[in-house]
Amino acid sequence: MAEFPLIENTKFEADDEYIPQPVVEPGPPVWMDGSLRIGIHTSISGSYLNALESARKLGANALQIFSASPRMWQTANVRIPASDVKAFRERRVELGLGPLVIHANYLINLAASQPMLRTRSIQAFHEELVRGRELGADFVVVHPGSRGESSVEQAIATIIESVKQAARRVPQEKMRILIENTAGMGTAVGSRLEEVAAIVRGLREIKAAVCLDTAHLFAAGYDIKSEIGLERAIETIDRIIGLENVPVFHVNDSKIPLGGRVDRHEHIGHGKIGAEAFERILRTARLGSTAPLGLAGRAFLLETPIDDPGDDRKNVAKLWELAGVEGPGAEKGFSMMTAGMKKQKKELEKKGKKFASSRHLPAVKSTKKK
Repeated sequence: MAEFPLIENTKFEADDEYIPQPVVEPGPPVWMDGSLRIGIHTSISGSYLNALESARKLGANALQIFSASPRMWQTANVRIPASDVKAFRERRVELGLGPLVIHANYLINLAASQPMLRTRSIQAFHEELVRGRELGADFVVVHPGSRGESSVEQAIATIIESVKQAARRVPQEKMRILIENTAGMGTAVGSRLEEVAAIVRGLREIKAAVCLDTAHLFAAGYDIKSEIGLERAIETIDRIIGLENVPVFHVNDSKIPLGGRVDRHEHIGHGKIGAEAFERILRTARLGSTAPLGLAGRAFLLETPIDDPGDDRKNVAKLWELAGVEGPGAEKGFSMMTAGMKKQKKELEKKGKKFASSRHLPAVKSTKKK
């Protein structure tokens, strides 16, 4: 084979030389910039984009949604069209909203001892994780479940195994599963922080963490109302769970007194916890989102009722006020509950029927005597 002759006078320009460039690691998202993140559960009714627009109009910079109906078993896998996913992700970036939290279906019981219910729950939670990944969710929150006649120890082991099965073959990337504490109704697991911590320890390999609900904490007997009570509660949370493992708080006042063990949310400042307590919570550095004491990106999300149009907007504004921070401007007059929905609610109440169009709207229980 003929050799190519070497040309000694070949000249190279500096631009011709290939110099490998280091791969630029993506920076943290906007919502982890240390700013206070206050959000609310918004409705996906009509389209997923509507949830983003509602959060914006209500003056929030974070949000929680359902990825599908929260009170129905899906008869088929619910997938989100690629065009909807693309539009949702792009609009979220434009609005700078985050974190995005998905709350799992209420029917899911990861502690179930009945094989059929447990299998159905695992499949439903798996689908929640798939949809969460499609939408670019940062967290997926799930209730631990009810243990029935099982012991607490048996239930915790079942929950851990159920979550692992549901998460199998779902690349979570930066999305994290959050176990939510409960109020202690019936045989629900998770009213004690030790139970929540045990579940999270068992899920260490998938980096699960915790979502704490203020109304649930209070109903379960943790005094977050008084100044000294809050200090003790924070120390307890940090010792048992670790504050670094609590990236999301559900911020709800409680209709139930301390230790009442019933889950009933109330408007901020109108319940048994009170505005003064929420001001302390929002201004406590260790619970904040600013280093070195706080956790970057930590969010405070409302799940308060909407009894009248504007209640949602007022609750968001109240949190910003109590935090002493000027939040994004809200759209005057906007509410997820319209005057028409209010009228429908009243008509159903007269008939003793239930009004519950979605998670963020009030559930009117039957008033008829049995």
